[in-house]
Amino acid sequence: MFKSQLITALFILFFCLSPIYGDFDYMQLVLTWPPSFCYPRGTCKRTSNNFMIHGLWPEKKGFRLEFCSGGKAYKKFELHDHIVNDLDHHWIKMKFTEQDAKQKQPLWNHEYTRHGRCCFNLYDQNAYFLLAMRLKDKLDLVRTLRNHRITPGTKHTFDEIKSAIKTVTNQVDPDIKCVKHINGVEELNEIGICYTPSAGSFYPCRQSNTCDETGTAILFR
Repeated sequence: MFKSQLITALFILFFCLSPIYGDFDYMQLVLTWPPSFCYPRGTCKRTSNNFMIHGLWPEKKGFRLEFCSGGKAYKKFELHDHIVNDLDHHWIKMKFTEQDAKQKQPLWNHEYTRHGRCCFNLYDQNAYFLLAMRLKDKLDLVRTLRNHRITPGTKHTFDEIKSAIKTVTNQVDPDIKCVKHINGVEELNEIGICYTPSAGSFYPCRQSNTCDETGTAILFR
């Protein structure tokens, strides 16, 4: 009897502590640079020469919402659904073959379960994925960076990269994310662009502070 009551109490506590969907201040569209994600060679089964969607993350001003208690569980898209091919073009699971990515849908399931359900009051599953792809389509970050002489294989300061990106975000701060695959070599890994909940305008991103902002050159692999 006591064990049953304890389990019930723990379940209620867990539910109460789980974030409730819909209560977020902004969304961060996180775009991954495949040459960095797939380093060293052989890490990925597929790659791209354009930024790929990592996720669309609802956030509060001080923290990121994850595994919210509201909304419906992820439902696999049927292979004949047009959205599957669109997702596999913009939101590639690079460590899976195309067949496995489309059939098993591990990345889309993970991202929706962890983040997408936190904005279910505004966007159901279809709307969530369509919104992320629409926002990405409006941004041509490869061209934007190239217009500022930031091309694959070159190094630039944090401020140079940030200033280039801000030309397409109405001067609103993005979140630039860096990694170090090689000792002493910092490189651009992801770019986060933030929006209001309705996605009607840009919003200042909370900074992850993973890049050296002192003037050290950052590699755009």
